[in-house]
Amino acid sequence: MSPRTDAATEEDREAPGEPARSMFTPSAAKPVVFSGIQPTGQIHIGNYFGAVRRWAAEQDGAFNIFCLVDMHAITIPQDPATLRAQIVETAAILFAAGIDPEKSKLFVQSDVPEHGELAWYLNCVASMGELNRMTQFKEKSGKQREQVRVGLFTYPLLMAADILLYRTTAVPVGADQKQHVELTRDLAERFNARYGETFVVPQPAIPPVGARIMGLDDPTKKMSKSEQKTGHAIGVLDPPERIRKSIMSAKTDSGSEIRVDPERPGVTNLLHVYMAATGSSQADAEARFDGKGYGELKKTIAEALIEELRPLQERYRELRANEDHLHALLRQAAADIRPIARKTVDDVKRAMGVGH
Repeated sequence: MSPRTDAATEEDREAPGEPARSMFTPSAAKPVVFSGIQPTGQIHIGNYFGAVRRWAAEQDGAFNIFCLVDMHAITIPQDPATLRAQIVETAAILFAAGIDPEKSKLFVQSDVPEHGELAWYLNCVASMGELNRMTQFKEKSGKQREQVRVGLFTYPLLMAADILLYRTTAVPVGADQKQHVELTRDLAERFNARYGETFVVPQPAIPPVGARIMGLDDPTKKMSKSEQKTGHAIGVLDPPERIRKSIMSAKTDSGSEIRVDPERPGVTNLLHVYMAATGSSQADAEARFDGKGYGELKKTIAEALIEELRPLQERYRELRANEDHLHALLRQAAADIRPIARKTVDDVKRAMGVGH
């Protein structure tokens, strides 16, 4: 069911330039969950099984805010036309995967300017030492730290603003982002101690153990959106023939036994793909392929994956055929939640003595 996207009535309208009155109010009975995804690279099966499918399945249990973090994306150079196209593609994939605009709000980060505004106030609370300790900055900047953009250095403060704007109580994160959530908690607690209770201090939410899909070309490394090498990943929009080719060329191991074994990462990764695509347990998957060869394993996985992705791809094509509606969903979501963000920023300004 689609949300209403018609114009507001006269009594709903705010003064010119002001955000629309929110039609989406958090419930005290549910946690507020914020998740962001960069609209860059292709969304692959690792993203889908590891996060996106779970987001869709868990919508009833929380007040969900999903953000296409385009402002984070430009911390490294992006082609403007490509970025704009990928914002639309990513939004369509998430809706096609089951993100329901009646239950969750999916919007584009830059459509809510309070993200950048709050990030500036947090710049005035954080220390250089804290940001220097962020491991992701060290990894991404490498030996070029003097040349990287300032936005990459202050990236964690924009992420903190994303989270704190909506009084978020739970932030689903993996190991690579947990340090950023801990910084967010430290900043919220420091601000509250210095200026008075203003922010909700969020808790990192470690998702239940699920599919961890590795690169098909190198099963010792996690499947990555940024990796462009052929044969590394399977995109959720890949056609059947490409999925079959990718699976059939996936790296396996010496020996012939098909079972989950840390010493046999290739076969283990393929079994994880099969279990994620079919909902099978490890025991059932290993029994299914007991005594079978790698050829049958790969053919079975390819067909299971094609069937799992078929509904998403069909819905995606429907959404892209009506892009005006797709853009309307994104605009409506931003309008619905922006008053929440505005109130948070106004509370921060008042606490800090900014404005009049």
